[in-house]
Amino acid sequence: MNTRNLTLLTDLYELTMMQGYFKEKDANETVIFDAFFRNNPNNGGYAVCAGLEQVIEYINNLHFEQNDIDYLRSTGLFDEDFLKYLKNFRFSGDIYAIPEGTVIFPREPLVKVIAPIMEAQLVETALLNIINHQSLIATKAARVVYAAKGDGVMEFGLRRAQGPDAGIYGARAAVIGGCIGTSNVLCGQMFDVPVKGTHAHSWIMSFPDELTAFRAYARLYPTACILLVDTYDTLNSGVPNAIKVFTEMRQADIPLNFYGIRLDSGDLAYLSKEAKKMLDEAGFSDAIISASNDLDENLIRSLKLQGATINSWGVGTNLITSKDCPSFGGVYKLAAIQDKATKKFIPKIKLSENAEKITNPGNKTILRIYQKHTGKIIADLICLVEENYDSTNSLLLFDPTETWKKTHLAPNSYTLRELMIPVFQKGQCVYQSPKVMDIREYCMKELDTLWDESKRLEYPHQVHIDLSHELWHMKNQLLDSHQYHK
Repeated sequence: MNTRNLTLLTDLYELTMMQGYFKEKDANETVIFDAFFRNNPNNGGYAVCAGLEQVIEYINNLHFEQNDIDYLRSTGLFDEDFLKYLKNFRFSGDIYAIPEGTVIFPREPLVKVIAPIMEAQLVETALLNIINHQSLIATKAARVVYAAKGDGVMEFGLRRAQGPDAGIYGARAAVIGGCIGTSNVLCGQMFDVPVKGTHAHSWIMSFPDELTAFRAYARLYPTACILLVDTYDTLNSGVPNAIKVFTEMRQADIPLNFYGIRLDSGDLAYLSKEAKKMLDEAGFSDAIISASNDLDENLIRSLKLQGATINSWGVGTNLITSKDCPSFGGVYKLAAIQDKATKKFIPKIKLSENAEKITNPGNKTILRIYQKHTGKIIADLICLVEENYDSTNSLLLFDPTETWKKTHLAPNSYTLRELMIPVFQKGQCVYQSPKVMDIREYCMKELDTLWDESKRLEYPHQVHIDLSHELWHMKNQLLDSHQYHK
């Protein structure tokens, strides 16, 4: 697959800051930036990380072509010595990240960049653009799949996506989040994911009558015969004609391995129940009843509560755009600067009148803590990289804001897993992205580590994100020092 040079996919101020660091000869210190998000989409109990493969492609291809430099020169903002520096620019730093498909929570780093500040600053915008979008759609897909309760969910959103890239990479993310396939053929080709679909109303309308259209489609695709039954009259025409075709196929000894109907309008609960009765009476009780038409997790849940007999769902607009929550809100903040003499990282903190916008300083990693006998998540612990933990010891967790709220874990009652993995070391990629369908399988296992209370669509239990005592102490020391100097 050809990769595009996205080096100029950045906000202008990243480049003007780069030039500022370049001009200040001693200002290109090695720094740490954290990419994280503050709130779960849809007020949910979790999110799903996606987009790392595209971040890797972006970093690997990060360079300035001559036409990029010519364009920057034309803006009148950049000096020739800086433009000359850009000709040989390459990323030389380290990147750590949480693997795609992992369940993630607010305030913990998804990606950590350790690099000279000019390099770390440049990659901010593209990194956030990629991770924010795909994580948003993967999370939305996971919610939709959860509502479907084991039924297959297909991503059908390409024509409503906000442009080709959103359609392609949104479909990729939707499959990671649990969709069984996509209607997007280019996504299928690029990422080796299943492509699925039936036919449009125009197919029916282009024939003299509905029955003729159904027969023609069945001849073409006998092993994948899903007939769209709502072009004229769902119960008085569409379903009876579909039953005629299925009967003819059976009489011709054509195996009915994958067949059924699709509903795309009307009262889906009522129509599906009536269609099910008709199919059962005709001896086609195993026929698939598929539905589309502006579905999302809330409507699917409602239809199930109403007793709808739908067992396959095509979800488009509301999934590919995450219509009710259209942004992920990931940010990228400076966490530490390396002292040139000692090579130690000096922690940095961003203050705010809003408590949730105060950052966690220092060089951090994340430990996920699981209940040993169930494998369910107890909490995530954000800690400093030099800290060591062992599940054979007891562990005291406390809420970093309401510190009197504490949990004591007895030795051997829990297990630990470090979430962040090395992706780039000294500018070289050291991580191979899995195939999308393998990421999907991993994501399904990740979602199983959540308690049911954290997966519910409304008012879910929020997983505790705790700070280690050392990190909490460092943060509060920095807060105290800044308040003292006001």
